[in-house]
Amino acid sequence: MRILVLVDGEHHPPVVRAAIDHLPSRLPGGVVVGAAVIGGGEKLATTDPPDLGVPVLDGSGPDDALAAGLGSFAPDLVYDLSDEPVLDSRDRLRLAARALAAEVAYAGADFRLDPPPRPRLAAKPTVAVVATGKRTGKTAVTSSLARLLAERGTPPVIVAMGRGGPAEPELIDPATADLSPAGLLARADRGDHAASDYLEDALMARVPSVGTRRCGGGLAGAPADDTFAAGAALADRRDEPLLLYEGSGAAIPPAHADATILVVPASADPELVTGYLGAYRVLLSDLIVVTMAEPSFADSNAAMTEGAAAPKEGPSAASVAFLERSVRGLSPGTRVVHTVFRPTPLQPISGRRVFYVTTAPASAVDVMAGHLEQEHGCKVVGTSHHLAHRPELAADLEAMDAADVLVVELKAAAVDLAARSALEREMEVVFCDNRVVSVGGDGTFEELAMSTTDLAVRRFQRHAEAL
Repeated sequence: MRILVLVDGEHHPPVVRAAIDHLPSRLPGGVVVGAAVIGGGEKLATTDPPDLGVPVLDGSGPDDALAAGLGSFAPDLVYDLSDEPVLDSRDRLRLAARALAAEVAYAGADFRLDPPPRPRLAAKPTVAVVATGKRTGKTAVTSSLARLLAERGTPPVIVAMGRGGPAEPELIDPATADLSPAGLLARADRGDHAASDYLEDALMARVPSVGTRRCGGGLAGAPADDTFAAGAALADRRDEPLLLYEGSGAAIPPAHADATILVVPASADPELVTGYLGAYRVLLSDLIVVTMAEPSFADSNAAMTEGAAAPKEGPSAASVAFLERSVRGLSPGTRVVHTVFRPTPLQPISGRRVFYVTTAPASAVDVMAGHLEQEHGCKVVGTSHHLAHRPELAADLEAMDAADVLVVELKAAAVDLAARSALEREMEVVFCDNRVVSVGGDGTFEELAMSTTDLAVRRFQRHAEAL
């Protein structure tokens, strides 16, 4: 086992050398192949590299030194021999994220972090869509990407995992499955989940989707228990040329992906997105999709300087810019696109009185309802943003009598509560997609999502040719 040690100049070099000499006795089979100086200088007599008995290099900062060490020494393990004040816990976990993203374990005196297993499960190109948490718009991004690919003539199969997924992987083909409100309500009455992400994907993108389940999520996104591998195998047997792996909350599909798209809400705390082990998701990713970057929320006069705390409420133009700078500071080559969601009913609602139900935050509901009225010719007579909160939603639905159609996203309580209530009132139920609309960044979502998929195909082909 090849070991790269991280050292600092706050320790006297003979002390560090002794620790390096003793390390193989703590890690049987380990050989220290090099050291990276990550900062500090109080105990260093000169600017020359300290004599530690192994090759030593440094960098412009801790991240640069670690990257140099990973590139030069190809270690199997990074062992951290540094300490405060050179690294605090946040910095140390960021360095751990860099090591894990390089598929190298990271350890220290009383801890060890191993790269989450991500084996190749598919015999075709794969793109993962992951997120920093729940209610980020990840499923809408996945569905939008799938729809673009289908329109291009390269339809994918989506493999989704969720906290409420089926006991065994289930394939839903929209060409044959009954995804109508009545059909989904029948699923709910049988005790099946009727609003899982894979059902939403199949309905909105009109491509086959496989549902799997997971429980728990580690610091680097690994689920504690899941059925994903079986779901990926089911999808891989299909004829479609691509697979899309969809994460769940902050959990990452436990499989290799040829390219990765990370969904980050504009309101996210940059410290959590790019610090600690949140950095792992950014470092894995080829494209960052910032969602819910509503121009109507923007405060063009707001000022935010480097190091300032991000706003706690309502993303402003300044907070979105600060989030983007944080991402680019961690991973300079990663492309970023700013997006918003716009509701798109799956059936015409022109001239209808609509009750609109969504998981969007309360601050966005007026924008979304206004879009429905302007672009789809309806009259919104009532709204609820409590789709994920059953007691509040039930109370909101009491005001539905003024409407003749329920427009609702396929999430949370959409079927067993919202659709059931509407059908009992003999109202029409129309499911509503959330389409991705680009509002800034390095290009349009369409351009960047397609180029990311093309990157996945090229990487897959290079791997296949190398075998």
